[in-house]
Amino acid sequence: MSDTFDTTASKSEIYHPSAEVLASVQLPNYLELREQARRDPLAFWDARAKELVEWYTPYETVLDDGNRPFFKWFTGGKINIVHNALDRHVKSWRKNKLAMIWEAEDGEQRTFSYFKLWKEVNRFANILKSMGVKKGDTVTIYMGRVPELPIAMLATVKIGAIHSVVYGGFSEQALADRIEDAKSKVVVTCDGAWLRGKTVNLKDIMDEAIARSPVVQRVIVLKRTGQPINMVSGRDFWWHELAALPIAGPYCETEPMDAEDPMFILYTSGTTGKPKGLMHTCGGYQVHIATTLKYAFDVREDDRYWCAADPGWITGHSYIVYGPLILGLTSFMYEGAPGYPYPDRWWQQVEKYGITILYTAPTAIRGLMRFGDAWPARHDLSSLRLLGTVGEPINPEAWRWYYTVIGRERCPIIDTWWQTETGGFMITPTPVVPLKPGSATLPFAGIEADVVRENGESCAPNEDGYLVIKRPWPGMARTVWGDPERYKQTYWAEFERQGWYFTGDSARRDEDGYFWIIGRMDDVIKVSGYRLGTAEVESALVSHRSVAEAAVIGVPDELRGNVIHAFCILNAGVHGDQGLVDELKAHVRHEVGPIAVPAAIEFVDSLPKTRSGKIMRRLLKAKVLGQPVGDTSTLEG
Repeated sequence: MSDTFDTTASKSEIYHPSAEVLASVQLPNYLELREQARRDPLAFWDARAKELVEWYTPYETVLDDGNRPFFKWFTGGKINIVHNALDRHVKSWRKNKLAMIWEAEDGEQRTFSYFKLWKEVNRFANILKSMGVKKGDTVTIYMGRVPELPIAMLATVKIGAIHSVVYGGFSEQALADRIEDAKSKVVVTCDGAWLRGKTVNLKDIMDEAIARSPVVQRVIVLKRTGQPINMVSGRDFWWHELAALPIAGPYCETEPMDAEDPMFILYTSGTTGKPKGLMHTCGGYQVHIATTLKYAFDVREDDRYWCAADPGWITGHSYIVYGPLILGLTSFMYEGAPGYPYPDRWWQQVEKYGITILYTAPTAIRGLMRFGDAWPARHDLSSLRLLGTVGEPINPEAWRWYYTVIGRERCPIIDTWWQTETGGFMITPTPVVPLKPGSATLPFAGIEADVVRENGESCAPNEDGYLVIKRPWPGMARTVWGDPERYKQTYWAEFERQGWYFTGDSARRDEDGYFWIIGRMDDVIKVSGYRLGTAEVESALVSHRSVAEAAVIGVPDELRGNVIHAFCILNAGVHGDQGLVDELKAHVRHEVGPIAVPAAIEFVDSLPKTRSGKIMRRLLKAKVLGQPVGDTSTLEG
């Protein structure tokens, strides 16, 4: 059944694309294309794979579904994303086009043409080779938001190695766990990073992580802040010193890869203590991200595109580093915080650089919205033609502010729903799709999504249910690194009989077929758009000498989407006071990172558990929010 919409059927708030938008878009018939893709999704993805990327060797089969749920895409094809992101552009007129504009927090600017970026990637690829990195090896990258981060990613993939980027906000144990799981013998980091005028001591954190995970043999350090750090002789090397050696030549051959070879691992929090390393491959991933970026944002040759995320998350991988480069765009990248030193920093940059597309998280929008309309009103934002959101559902109030105050009622908002696991957009409008504030609208062309009950039946309109994807798609993660059984159990066991992917999210669909994402159904909390496993935060709390047991929940927060509320049972003889609260917050900051610090810590004598010992977090959440506790039949006696 088609899930296209009937705009006359709903009385809800709808923003139709203006005549100007409809006249200017490159794909005015997107909804027709989407309907064709619904009828034959493989033909749609086949056409995109031939339209948007080049192959060293053509693929033989679009989709191999013979070993479900371990689907394979574009089997037999040979490809490398760096060929499509850089190599082919430097052989064309785009050679001298700007690929990246970067602004530091202190206002320093650097620019990279496609040719300059290509040379820098080649140099670092040769450096990695000199460090013994070979095809199939993993390289962990832990850096601030600097151009060398995407350069390191591209260089790793260029030589056929696999990168594992760890967000610079994670602390020692979280970093150590990810290095150990990926078995990275080589890591890349910075001496430090700038954030709100202060330095984050990345190298110190890396040193402690390596002490906890001794698999690392070589460390390459970028000098960013110039702060004093410990350099271990024979293990640690300065990036700039290596780049000055003959080993760092300006040319490196790009390694042809099988479409299903691993390209990168990206860790996302799970419901057990160990983070999940989602593995994405070389072929299907790049077809998916190039397709979704091109159509959802109607990208053009003269765009100045700004995805204001961090390259350490999937948004940064897909829509800062790889997608824009494949499509030959000019991207803007900013090092610092949105409101530093003043709340108009972003709006100043939009005006200064002529940004045409701004793609960011609802958390950032809410954070800037609280400073009022006067700050953006000081700047000429007329270059903007499209806005976008990512990371969490956007509340209608923030949507309207973004549309009215920032977009001046001219710019459609591309509200995207997707996951680390999906690789790229799954539910999203394009500029021609009528919009409803707070709704991600419709599944992207070639994606079949539904909201279903526990038994697999489709939910009635406006009924909450499980969000599922009913057909495979090219950008899907292929497995959990080193643990295929966990991949099956986490994503495919819930609806194994139907063969559907379970997203872990709850959602509803309205009368027009529009999707409204509600939130996580499992024990993962989204704070400021970042996913944190309850187990990871709880483990950090319990590792403190005073805590016997802990449970954490996500509580809705107007600014950050959710904040963490922790419940701790203390060891005998320990007194819970404000001093211990502060100590535990500092401990979590050290063990996991600033984003995991609980907003509140409550000391309790017991925790509600099922008879099998599982903590019933929904009861804790109901208590905090003052809601009915509901069914407690599984509660232990």
